[in-house]
Amino acid sequence: MIPNDPAILLSYINTKLRDDYPSFDELCKSLCVEKAVIENKLSAIGYTYDKEKNRFI
Repeated sequence: MIPNDPAILLSYINTKLRDDYPSFDELCKSLCVEKAVIENKLSAIGYTYDKEKNRFI
């Protein structure tokens, strides 16, 4: 289960991307979460996924 609060979700996802997953796609597959769910929550607070940096900025 992923955090519901967008700020906590941001920290959680970026930590997972840094430590455990080579890509956002791999993270979503592993957590069984649709990419759009995470992207929508984080875009609401001004963040988008940067593929080159493998993190939300």
